[in-house]
Amino acid sequence: MQANENIESITGDPKKAINRLAIPTILSMLLMFLNNLIDSFWVSGINTDALAALGFISPLYLVIIGIGSGIGAGGNSLISRYVRASRFEDANNAVMHTIILTVVVSVMILIVGIFFLDDLIILFGAGDVLTYCLDYGRIIFLLNIVFLMPNVTSSIFRTEGDVKRATKPQILTAILNMILDPIFIYVLNLGIFGAATATILSSSIGYLWMLYWIYIKKDSYFNFKLKYYKRKLSIYKEILVVSLPASFEEIIFSIVAIILNYLIIVTAGVNEVASFTIAWRFISIAFLPCMAIGIATITVSGIAYGAKNAKNFNTTIKYSTILSLIFTLTISAIFLIFAYPLCDLFSFTSQNSELVMRSAEILQILVFYNFLIPFGATAAYTYQGIGSGFKSLGLTVLRELILSMFFAYLLGIILKMGVFGVYLGAIIGMNIGSLIGFIFIIVYNRKFKEKYPLP
Repeated sequence: MQANENIESITGDPKKAINRLAIPTILSMLLMFLNNLIDSFWVSGINTDALAALGFISPLYLVIIGIGSGIGAGGNSLISRYVRASRFEDANNAVMHTIILTVVVSVMILIVGIFFLDDLIILFGAGDVLTYCLDYGRIIFLLNIVFLMPNVTSSIFRTEGDVKRATKPQILTAILNMILDPIFIYVLNLGIFGAATATILSSSIGYLWMLYWIYIKKDSYFNFKLKYYKRKLSIYKEILVVSLPASFEEIIFSIVAIILNYLIIVTAGVNEVASFTIAWRFISIAFLPCMAIGIATITVSGIAYGAKNAKNFNTTIKYSTILSLIFTLTISAIFLIFAYPLCDLFSFTSQNSELVMRSAEILQILVFYNFLIPFGATAAYTYQGIGSGFKSLGLTVLRELILSMFFAYLLGIILKMGVFGVYLGAIIGMNIGSLIGFIFIIVYNRKFKEKYPLP
């Protein structure tokens, strides 16, 4: 098994490699994330309770997506290092270990959905909208495999530099969901259950496209066949060392949303959660470039680390940060300026001007939540690339859970600044944590250059 053109394209100039991997991924992820916006858009036409329920259940849905991203990150990191070391048989074996691990985790999520979903929803304070939450959440948990497997397979495609196959099915999924949502929700009169059904069906069709390339056309670089699987606990360990922390990072992001929902209820009530749900969708979009560039950083930093190439490693960190910052600030500025017309899109179905007005006000506050995230995100994803997943997790816990939520609680509850204090505290904590994370990776970068100096 020899390196092909795709592999060679991501083992050379780090800037070109990041551009090749990240730019198409940004576009596809932006389109993919429109699924949540589209769901919110059409569900808002049912009633405010349904929209609030979507805000409560979305963090659990994002946990599933996060677990898939985490397993993909773990496989991506290990496979990248094998490829750079020309250990192609081990790379194929790692691919199959990643797929099998995904199936096992999917079964575990299925069990949680069957036995504990009701309790989780009540625990999160969504008892008043429990029926809506269950209508949306049950099918998502039961058929979680259609979210996990495309996510992991896309990550493997990116590892071999095949960006088109990593992104095209995601784009198809997003387009299908946009089309099917209103049909299932209103034409078939399935309500919020229809939104979940449309999402499931769209993701399934996108994954079938991936399976066509792998098993019918048979022209993928890596082999997805059991005959290449040679069970090694060390490979599972290597994948889990990165994937567990990476998954927990996404889970933490969901926990943050859950905590914010709780603090918002305490300080402003359930209706504020509905407005926050709309604003948070846009804020999450501004984070997507960091995530897409971070996914590319995992591959490129892993390759540079495996090759002990300090120059490329340094370039990867700096270029990823700058590129993430440009995208994030641009999107945040657009949301700040056009907050009202963007949120007004939701009045098409809801006819709720108060909801729209409040969502826009929240959005204009929360755009500052993302300002310095590129610094913290680069640090976290670089640590994942070199196999130090728990360091990445530690920085994320510090940034998003400890500092951000501490300041939100301090300002909103302790200092009695109300819901504005909750938003302001979250912003302050996130930005401080991001800078701390970047300091850590800069220090590590200097040590790496000292250990592997240029000839």
